[in-house]
Order: sequence, then structure tokens, then C-alpha cells
Amino acid sequence: MSAQATRPPRVVGPADAAAAAARAGEHLDLVRAPFTLPRSRLLVFRDGDRLRVHTSEYERSLEECVVLDSLEVRDAAGAPLPVTGVLPHAVEFGEGAASLTFAGTHALSVGVADGRDAVVSWTAAGVEEPEAIMIGGRHAASVVFTVDARRGVEFARSGGHADHLASTRASWLEWFARCPVVRDDLQGMAAFCWWVLGANIVELPQLGDARAVVPSKIGYVGLWQWDAYFIAVGLRHGDLELAREQLDLALRFPTDDGQLPDVVHEQGVLASSDDLPPSDRENLRRAGSAVADPGAPVPLTKPPLAAWALAKVLEVEPTAGETVEWARQMVDTIRRSQDWWFAHSDLDGDGLPEYGHPYSSGLDDSPVFDGPLPTTTPDLAAYLIRQDLELADLVERLGGDGSAAAGAASAHRERAARTLDRLLALLWDGGSGRFRSLAAGGPVDSDTIVGLMPLLTGMLPPAVVDRLVDAIEDPAGFATAWPIPTVAVSDPDHAPQRMWRGPVWVNTNALVAEGLACSGRPERARRLAERTVELVMHAGGPHEYFDPRTGERAPSATTAFGWSAALFIDLAVGLTDADRA
Repeated sequence: MSAQATRPPRVVGPADAAAAAARAGEHLDLVRAPFTLPRSRLLVFRDGDRLRVHTSEYERSLEECVVLDSLEVRDAAGAPLPVTGVLPHAVEFGEGAASLTFAGTHALSVGVADGRDAVVSWTAAGVEEPEAIMIGGRHAASVVFTVDARRGVEFARSGGHADHLASTRASWLEWFARCPVVRDDLQGMAAFCWWVLGANIVELPQLGDARAVVPSKIGYVGLWQWDAYFIAVGLRHGDLELAREQLDLALRFPTDDGQLPDVVHEQGVLASSDDLPPSDRENLRRAGSAVADPGAPVPLTKPPLAAWALAKVLEVEPTAGETVEWARQMVDTIRRSQDWWFAHSDLDGDGLPEYGHPYSSGLDDSPVFDGPLPTTTPDLAAYLIRQDLELADLVERLGGDGSAAAGAASAHRERAARTLDRLLALLWDGGSGRFRSLAAGGPVDSDTIVGLMPLLTGMLPPAVVDRLVDAIEDPAGFATAWPIPTVAVSDPDHAPQRMWRGPVWVNTNALVAEGLACSGRPERARRLAERTVELVMHAGGPHEYFDPRTGERAPSATTAFGWSAALFIDLAVGLTDADRA
């Protein structure tokens, strides 16, 4: 369904990289956006005039990963030097009297300007008494703090601060040279979103130093399958190699029967309820979930959007030579995964696969999962239809045995048509004008955004499209001040600040916008895309989710969130291209 583009990504290039870095720096407050470095696990936050240093680890909170409880710089008279500026490569104190930067991925360097001296004091995690060291004057001009794998810290005086500043700056400038070029009014936030994607790069040494762009170094340190797809779609506009690497990691560890794991992380993969960390199990128990302690392992995966993401990456990368072979391998894995849904997740045998666990939906606490499992939902049916259609196009496009490719493409399209027939027959409620979910075969009353996802098929009857557009434009439905809430306003479960029970998410907005476009409503799609990029700018950054009434970050939402950043970029590029057309 995706047409190949005719141009490579447009990026700012080396000449304008510094300007892009400066635009991103305007958002680096060390509260919502920490100081960090691509590939590093160190995070620096602000606490008044002091800094706090944490590591970023899978399934561990920041409070569990404290390295330095405080880090403070004072002048020779003992007065604190406040933080007066933040750029991607440096935190400045006292209008440039001192600065902090990285000394490689595992260490931080604090140094003073020429002719100055200062006292650097710090308190290590779990230690009550602070330590201090003089730098500058007759002492070395900087101190380097090196953090080991157990969060232990060693410090040493150094004279290499200027080199560390230059190296960290060069690393960030190399990243910002790839920042996509978008419309002038969107370029500042695009630069910050590009910083978010770079900041969220971590290494997975167990996988050969693979680079995973995680959802957030603040609490989401792993490669979630769904996130990887959205992040790759944004990365394709500036770093095709890294975009491909995200898809490769997400598809590298299928089970023997083709299921793709929910998460790839530094300690392995999460593909079943048996792999859940204790904190997740406790959250499920607290919510009263029937699958908190299942009697048998439940497969955990994410919605089938792999072919959609692959097709988008290939839109900006010529399918020739080595790329063709890589893409064919991806398609083979995706086809097995698609077959897994129909063979192993059609839990009631009606031909329409179900979610056997809320986590596999990506919408963990949506009210559609308040009832018994398994749950048949219109979004899963829509994704499966879209994936079969994308696979048909990809099989034909990537060539190979002509007759075999034609047969495989035909089989995918036939299955998409069968799934669409069952979707309409089972889940369409003509009285309410909505697609509804079924919980263990019984109807679910919740009116949620999953009911809009069938637009993605591009195959709905015009009358059905009209009813869904009516819901999007209805103030009692989804027409909030900042659309689209994940639960309709009139639904009794609508909670505007609770995860998937009412807030706005950038990924669901982007999917609905694409659904409107491929269902023959391009102007309505354009308005939603514009409103979504306005939302991110209004809220001051690509947060995890947003209050639909105010457009602000919901209090419990993570900041500097990967797929929000990636999809802001993708939407901004699309809007820019439309303006230039």
C-alpha cells in the first residue's frame, strides 16, 4: 500500500548542525530532558543549583539507579555557581565559569575556564558525607568521574576537559547534521525531537553492541516491538541505517512458531508472561487483572505493524543490492509472524485473532480489557488486514520467483479480504456507528480509539467511513480541545490523565490520520496531523501522553518519549512535503 518516494531524506547537514543543536538546547531543562549522550547510560538531572546523576537500566527506576546524590560547583569563595545554560554537549555553571560534559560514555568531566578556580563537591549514593576537590589555579583544571557497571564511582583530576568538550560536541554535531529539514515553524521542535531520538540510543553489548533507540532512558530501557516500528518511521528521515537497525532488532528473535517478542532488552527477551519482571506482575495484581498469574504461560507480543514500518523505511531507501536481501529477510520473518497470529492467536476459532493479554495490544490499561480475555478488537483486525496488504505489495516489489511471488501476494490479499469480511460482520455496530470489541465473545461497551483503527484498511464502505468521521468530529465523542482522546468523552471510563483511558497519544493520532488519508479523507487527515504537531509544541515536547482538555503533559506521563519524537518528525516531514507539492 505504500508507494516508494523519489527522493532521499533532506537533512540540515554539517553547516547547520550547530544551529540545530542550539534549538534543541532551548528545551534541555535537566528536569523533563536530562543531560545525556548517545550510547551512554548516564543521566544528569537538576535539583536547584545541584545536579543528580543516575544510570539508566532495564526495569529499574531512577531512584534505584542513583550514582551521585548531588554534584555541585562553587567558586573559590564558596558561593554556588548556578546552572546558567544547557547545550547538548555541555552544562554551563556561572555564565561559563565552569562546565560539565561527557568523557566517553561512562564518565563525566567537570572543568573550569582558563584562569578560574572552583570547588567541585559531590555526595555518592548511600554516603552521607560529601567529598570535595579543588580544580583550577595550581590544580588540574578538571575532575573526571568514571562510573562502573555496579554504579561505583571513581574520580581523578584531569587536564583533558577541553578535549572532552570538543569530543562530546563533535558527537552531537554529527548527530544533528542528520536532523531532518521541515517547515520553519516546526524546525525548532524537530531539532528537539531529533535530540530525543539520539539521547535515547543505548548499547546492548550482549547483542554485539547493537544500538537500540529505547522509548525513554527514564523508565523504558529496552526495545519494545511496537515502539521500534514507530521510532524507525521517524528515523528514516535522517538516519536510515539506525532505522533499519531498530527493525532488525525487533525481528531478530522470533519463537519457533513465528511469534515476535514484546521486548528485546539487555538481559534477553520478553516473549511470554513467564518473562515478566516482578514489578509488572504486581501492577497487574493491583489492577485486578485476570492474567496477573495465569495458569499457563501467555504469549506476549505487540500489534502487527512490522510490514507497515518496513514499507515506510523502504520508501526512502532504494531497494537494490544489499538492501533487497535485507528486506527479503525482514519480509520472511514478518510473514511467519503474520501466520502466527492466525494459527496461534485465534483463540476462539472464528477466523479473527484476539489479544490473549492486554500487554500484546500496546494499550495496556484500556477499558476494552476490563472484561474477560481473550479480547477481539477492531484495531488488531485492522492491523492484520493492513499487514497482509503491505506484505502482498512487498512480496511483489522485492521480486524473486515470479510465480511464487504472485501466488504469495494473492494469498495475502485474499486473507485480508476474509479478515475484513469478519471484521464488519462481527464488530460493526450500525446502531451506534462504531466498531466494538468482544470480551470472551461478549460485547464490550467501551467507546475507544481502537474503534477508529479500521480506517487504516482503506477498504471500508463510504457509509462506514462517514460514521467514523462523525465520531471524530463529535464533541461527545472524540472532538476534544486537543484530539484524539483514547476514550470518548461520553464514555463513563473516560479519564483524561490516565494512560490509555482518555489522554491523547501521538502514535494513535498518527495512525488515525493515516487511516483518514487512505480512506479518502486527505483534508481531514491533514487537519489532524497539524493539530498533533501543534499539541507537541504547545506542551513543550514529545511527552508520552497528553491531557485532551489542556494539551499539557499528563502528570504521570514520561517526558522525552521516543515514539512521540519520531512521529512528530514523520508528521512534520509529511506536512512540509505537502506544502511543497
